[in-house]
Amino acid sequence: MTVTGPTTADPASCDEFGYGLGHPDGILVLRYRSVTRLAFGENRQDFLHQLYWSPDGLLSARHGRHSTFVGPDEVFWVHRAVTHEVHAADRQSVYRICLREVPTALAGLRAGAATIDADAARLVLALTERGYDERDAPHARSRIMAGLTPLARPADDRPAGGPGVAVAVATALAHDPGDATGLAEWAERLHVSVKTLQRDFDREFGMSYSQWRTRLRLRASLALLETRPVGEVARRIGYASPSAFISAFAREYGCTPGRAAALRRTDLSPPSRPLPAATRP
Repeated sequence: MTVTGPTTADPASCDEFGYGLGHPDGILVLRYRSVTRLAFGENRQDFLHQLYWSPDGLLSARHGRHSTFVGPDEVFWVHRAVTHEVHAADRQSVYRICLREVPTALAGLRAGAATIDADAARLVLALTERGYDERDAPHARSRIMAGLTPLARPADDRPAGGPGVAVAVATALAHDPGDATGLAEWAERLHVSVKTLQRDFDREFGMSYSQWRTRLRLRASLALLETRPVGEVARRIGYASPSAFISAFAREYGCTPGRAAALRRTDLSPPSRPLPAATRP
């Protein structure tokens, strides 16, 4: 197996772990560690299918005109010969998993997000441990492929009412922070009252819907600012104007987006209250 396609922002390190290379059932895992923001530019891999996964941050991925954001319990899948770009924030680990075969559950998907279960994620990490027994690699590869599933139904198709409606909305927004749907419209889609949905956000996340969405959008912007102009970032994460984005960014992080690159070695993370695994930036 070979991997091509330069990144537009260099990683601090890149480690390679290959098992059964050259065979249909081989697997190659590349582990990148970033100091500044990391970007995999528009590239096409004609021989290998690829999965991008980060256990400790949000990835921004793009195929054609469609952008999506995936969290630590999700991967971005790219069929071979499909152009794409993936961005990660600073001080983040990214795993690029290369395969010759298509996971059964992802057959027919050219590029897009999928979930990865906890056991499969654990095995990805295990494959990058020095001294890993190559005899265990075929089973690990099979289990990783089996642990990938298409995304759950959209929030507006979920059962009405009950606990967890805020998580349904948060999951949808995590994939598209620029979604302009308001609280009232989400409540209508889920067949609950606005007060019920707001209370569920307070219970699940300790903050209002608007506060949660703002923090998600700003966290998503960190994966884009190194390689995209402020105006484009503002539009992609849902702000009506660059000035509105700049003001919100400055309130959250204490500097403008334009200055953020100079402060990349400073912790710019949002307040530490965790989000559910499915939606954590």
